[in-house]
Amino acid sequence: MTDRSELQRLCVHESVDEKFPKEAFVDAFDDVDIPAELVGDDATYEATDVVASFAPREAFTEAGWVHVIRAGYDAFDTDAYESSGTPLTNSTGVHATTVGEIAVGYMLSFARVLHVYRDHQNENEWYEPGYDRPFTIENERLCVIGLGTLGEGIAKRADALGMEVVGVRRSEESVPSVSELYHPDDLHEAIGDARFVAVAVPHTPATDGLLSAAEFETIRAEAYVINVARGPVIDTEALIDALETGEIAGAALDVFDTEPLPAESPLWDFKEVIISPHRGSATNRYHLDIADLLKENVRRYQAGEELRNRVA
Repeated sequence: MTDRSELQRLCVHESVDEKFPKEAFVDAFDDVDIPAELVGDDATYEATDVVASFAPREAFTEAGWVHVIRAGYDAFDTDAYESSGTPLTNSTGVHATTVGEIAVGYMLSFARVLHVYRDHQNENEWYEPGYDRPFTIENERLCVIGLGTLGEGIAKRADALGMEVVGVRRSEESVPSVSELYHPDDLHEAIGDARFVAVAVPHTPATDGLLSAAEFETIRAEAYVINVARGPVIDTEALIDALETGEIAGAALDVFDTEPLPAESPLWDFKEVIISPHRGSATNRYHLDIADLLKENVRRYQAGEELRNRVA
């Protein structure tokens, strides 16, 4: 789209507070030529406005362009944006470092039993694990399912720690830090020998329940499963069964079918399950990473260039 009105205002919708302090996000645009201001649900929009938001609102299609401050945009009606001609962009591509770090953090915790030490610390107990319980992740095999931004970020950091990294993707294009690629049809072969299996695929009809009972039977009993993708990519009931029967050693989960995770979920009760509240990308500079992407797209918009991460 090149027939654009010049942007006059950058509107930060108050829903961004779901992810980071809204005032700090507004302040991040002090060096942009157009003024940034915080808006609520009563705001109206013109073709000269760009809106940055966490949540969708019907009025947004009146703006010149709308940016979603997260990678997932399924809550936004893409058909409505296509019909209105209002570009919709998302924040894919800024999560490689943050999600890669938390995935490696999970692996290090399992390997060096950091979560177990903390459990005993909470009980004022001096705990010494058995000699063969802790292990090093160097030379251990990691299978990353999905090698987009998230998967590549995980692979890069795991490779830097000396892990053997293999990946699952449809494309045959090589990926730095990944020693071997498997097609999704060969998923069982890819995960069979892995000490860690990290899921980093988007949730689509094709990936719904990607890891289910058959996959947990294939994964070795000493393996840990990590999900930083979307909850439904893993069959939760099958995961619980695998944990209860010892088919896998444990799991680190940042995403769930229902969020927040209900208090009655059995997942809370497993000592070898690490639960984080869908904050894999949350750091003290996440808002700055999103702002940098948005600033680049403001420049592109004003210049009539193609926007990064356009999804509608």
